[in-house]
Amino acid sequence: MRYLESGEGQALVLLHAFPLSADQWLPQLHRVPKGWRFIAPDLRGFRGAGPAFEDAGLDGLSIDDYADDVIQLMLHLEVERAAVCGVSMGGYVAFGMLRRAPKRVTGLVLANTRATADTDEARAGRDRMIDLATREGAAAIAREMVPKLLGATSRAEQPDLEDAVHRLIQMNSTEGIVAALRALKSRPDSTPLLGTITCPTLVISGDEDVIIPSKEAEALHRAIPGSTLKIFPKVGHLSNLETASAFSQTLVL
Repeated sequence: MRYLESGEGQALVLLHAFPLSADQWLPQLHRVPKGWRFIAPDLRGFRGAGPAFEDAGLDGLSIDDYADDVIQLMLHLEVERAAVCGVSMGGYVAFGMLRRAPKRVTGLVLANTRATADTDEARAGRDRMIDLATREGAAAIAREMVPKLLGATSRAEQPDLEDAVHRLIQMNSTEGIVAALRALKSRPDSTPLLGTITCPTLVISGDEDVIIPSKEAEALHRAIPGSTLKIFPKVGHLSNLETASAFSQTLVL
């Protein structure tokens, strides 16, 4: 399992969005606050084919399988407990960790994510994306998704970021993307978890997020006792990239 790591001290596990990779977290990994250890894994099947790719177990992969992988990585690194930050799909995996091993999660950052399962319409959209990926590969997924992943302001003012996100997506394999789409499509409703969350929780959104609008973040904030809400202006779905410095500062307040 490939992972990136930086810093020493209290652990924070960073879980990437679909269809990116651990490299999504490079802005945060380059400037880790004193007293923190940031760990960013590739979720199973991402970053293309590695030596063990054929044995990666992508068939029937679920969100909770990703969560189990992250917990196993923590054990491998001798990290008994950690704060967890997930963007979009990474947030779904964080909910999976709460289902599997809630005592291992000391704090939670839920960015640009939601608790509910896919609607029928959303599942149909996943099927269309699976068909597109199967026919045309990762480049087609990048072409389809990047205009939605980044907010209008970021696309206008940060053209280099748009190019970078395209590259991150295209580094992934078709097989990993398709397996993730199937896992997303079948993920459980995590709404029943929200009222049971007792660790400090920060909910983040961007006011230009067209994939998961900020009203979803507001709903999470209302449902999670004692949580804090931060909505970044002029930011879309990839808040840790679009406003990297402000996101990093918010993480460790």
